Amino acid sequence: MGAAQSIKEYNNLPAICGRVCPQENQCEKYCVIGKKGDPVAIGRLERFAADYAMEHDSSKPERVPSNGKKVAVVGAGPAGLTCAGDLRKMGYDVTVFEALHVPGGVLMYGIPEFRLPKAVVQKEIDTLRDLGVEIKVNSVIGKIDNVNELLEQGYDAVFIGTGAGLPYFLNIPGENYNGVYSANEFLTRVNLMKGYLFPEYATPVKVGRRVAVCGAGNVAMDAARTALRLGAEEVYIVYRRSQAEIPARHEELEHALEEGVQLKLLTSPVEVLGDENGWVRGIKCLRYELGEPDESGRRRPIPIEGSEFVMEVDTVVMAIGQGPNPLVPSTTKGLETTKWGNIVADEETGQTSLEGVFAGGDIVTGAATVILAMGAGKKAAQAIDAYLKRKQNN
Repeated sequence: MGAAQSIKEYNNLPAICGRVCPQENQCEKYCVIGKKGDPVAIGRLERFAADYAMEHDSSKPERVPSNGKKVAVVGAGPAGLTCAGDLRKMGYDVTVFEALHVPGGVLMYGIPEFRLPKAVVQKEIDTLRDLGVEIKVNSVIGKIDNVNELLEQGYDAVFIGTGAGLPYFLNIPGENYNGVYSANEFLTRVNLMKGYLFPEYATPVKVGRRVAVCGAGNVAMDAARTALRLGAEEVYIVYRRSQAEIPARHEELEHALEEGVQLKLLTSPVEVLGDENGWVRGIKCLRYELGEPDESGRRRPIPIEGSEFVMEVDTVVMAIGQGPNPLVPSTTKGLETTKWGNIVADEETGQTSLEGVFAGGDIVTGAATVILAMGAGKKAAQAIDAYLKRKQNN
């Protein structure tokens, strides 16, 4: 219990971080024990401590008295929830506005149940509510109100943590056939809309016998393993580089291979093929070879002329990344964005071009990790506190 309390002094969502954060590239990478063997299993210890506390501690956190200041948080993902929790502990009245019908953001709709049980996320969210954080769901900021209007309504500051929910596609012929999903839609249908319980829940997810997942990041691995659980007999990761360049965590790749996911490497689709009824029947692919490293440090894939071939598949999932959700930036007057649509914000404080408006997480950095989004939320909470105290003293 003591360990869990110590962790929660710095981390509002320890049971989540212990499951989904890439510890091998972060804390465990710098463990001195790792110089002579395996590093201390920091991630699994964090998970155990948090789970033990959830199971054995029924007490609710003590609420800090209100200081009379109000802060609006837009988006109930890891950045928004972290910022909200820290601000409430400082005494601010915090209202979180979430567009979907369930708070949690990518923790609820993007990461599959077998990697991050929804009950764990819900318990962490319940703890924030016990602290006094108000969460309003089905509240689409940019439609019902915009950020400028929230400030006019009496909120002293606003934090934007709306994430990267805009899926990317390859822009190849045939992507509009039935049976082509973005990974975002595919995982949301299954995780949040209970597609795996159809027809008990009215959200069908048709996968057929063969599934091709285009991309090889962590999201691609999640989609591939989810497709197997929906009954697909063959699931392929289609990736234009070699296994050495796969960007997914080594642990996630290992799990996918153990479960039977097959790798189709040095391969990329150039066209989605459909039948007379408008459903996917296959993908035409091109083979690649690796050239010299590009700006990312990975060897550049070079197409091999005349190497086209067809893979017969029933479903295609595009998991090649996603961009910033455009709704809030496009409806907020005076908010500076990059050419890619990300909000321009100070790296250390989250301060945007608008006074009293802060931002952090994927909406600023582009798609990244849960822990980086949480870190941005934590930094922004400190900056909002400093800003409001400074404003009060002037």
